[in-house]
Amino acid sequence: MTRSNVRELIVHLLYQLDHTGENPADAIDTRLTREYYDLLSQENDIYTERPAKKQVDHIRMCVEGVFAHVAELDAIISRHAVGWKLNRISRYIKSAMRLAIYEALYVEDVPLGVAINECVNLSRKYEDEDVVSFVNGILRSFAREAQEQNQ
Repeated sequence: MTRSNVRELIVHLLYQLDHTGENPADAIDTRLTREYYDLLSQENDIYTERPAKKQVDHIRMCVEGVFAHVAELDAIISRHAVGWKLNRISRYIKSAMRLAIYEALYVEDVPLGVAINECVNLSRKYEDEDVVSFVNGILRSFAREAQEQNQ
């Protein structure tokens, strides 16, 4: 499974958890089973291959990390979504941006540019170009701020 597919799985989990309010650890355990994958493999190609152990560990770290930092991540999104309230942004796009910002801030082996590009590409898969431009603008603004703080 590619790193991009792993990110897509993470965003799917974050999106589902945002709806259900489930405990992240329990949801991960439930949704990474063979039975769950068998059910979803006909609906979405990313469920045709199950993640390896190391990828499951990464999924768990990111999902639990995003939930541990959700207030901080949402504050960053809100700060850069000029003229938009957070509740107007779709849950899927919020989930994707939360993951990108979390990876940029807390996952050492993910460069800022990679986190942004992966999020933009994932947004492009599910949304129209206006939404993709919106996501790109928010994340580019975040990137400028992060680079200024690191100087």
